[in-house]
Amino acid sequence: MSRDTAHLDAFLEMMAVERGASQNTLDAYRRDLDHARAALKAEGVALSEATTEAVRAYMAGLDAGGFAASSRQRRLSSLRQFFKFLYAEGRRADDPTSPIEGSRKAKSIPKILSEEEVDRLIGEAEAQAGNPELRGTALARARRMHALVEILYATGLRVSELVSLPRSVLRSRASLIVVRGKGNKERLVPIGERARDAMDAFAASLKDLPGAGEAWLFPALSESGHMTRQAFARDLKDLAIRAGIRPSRVSPHVLRHAFASHLLQNGADLRVVQELLGHADIGTTQIYTHVMEERLMRLVTDHHPLSELSGD
Repeated sequence: MSRDTAHLDAFLEMMAVERGASQNTLDAYRRDLDHARAALKAEGVALSEATTEAVRAYMAGLDAGGFAASSRQRRLSSLRQFFKFLYAEGRRADDPTSPIEGSRKAKSIPKILSEEEVDRLIGEAEAQAGNPELRGTALARARRMHALVEILYATGLRVSELVSLPRSVLRSRASLIVVRGKGNKERLVPIGERARDAMDAFAASLKDLPGAGEAWLFPALSESGHMTRQAFARDLKDLAIRAGIRPSRVSPHVLRHAFASHLLQNGADLRVVQELLGHADIGTTQIYTHVMEERLMRLVTDHHPLSELSGD
């Protein structure tokens, strides 16, 4: 085993054990660091022995290769975490990434659907779930889709959190469910009656779907034993087409954005939305501040006594 491989394996083990990183996060770190290792190796440099100049040259190569600023920033972040680990563990005497400034990434406003579009999407799912002509597996799939979109829009869960909900959420009619999120952290999330009813209707059809055991609310014949993110995203686009919405505008993440934005539009506090979304940092939630600004402008326009007067 090479030194680079040993260092990389130790780093990923630390991220899993001490930081509680998910498998998806670990896979992303490995991809980023393997890419950097291959590029540096081509220049005769070992990843764990890279100098600041070598890392700068690698980043410049990403820029010249047309990588987006967000991709370059993510790869630099992976390198920073790796070298900080090596330095903290005494595996090298310095951190070559410390003098390197990251790419400035423009904050993008998340794509969202209007409340009317979400109503159409959920309405189509509800209509399919209530189709009297459906039986067996077809009915179970329709009820599953209805439950998925109702729960997602009611809670704003990450898609990975949604598809891996445990079957135990069915045991109580409580208005809150426990969700295990990033870093294996648990949080309480309120769930409305509509979502709960759709979930219970789907539960009655669970016997008609193939799946592994009784651990998951949305079982499937997959390696994990539950429905995959990719399968849900594909089915959601099919639902969008039936609802008359361009499928390119719809994804599980877009519905999560809609949940947050619509809450803010209707007066929710940003800190509350942060808690519901499971964001560790309020800065992550602040991508929705454009929604708050629009709401404040409407408040001034609608209620300020001089709002109809033009300025000189």
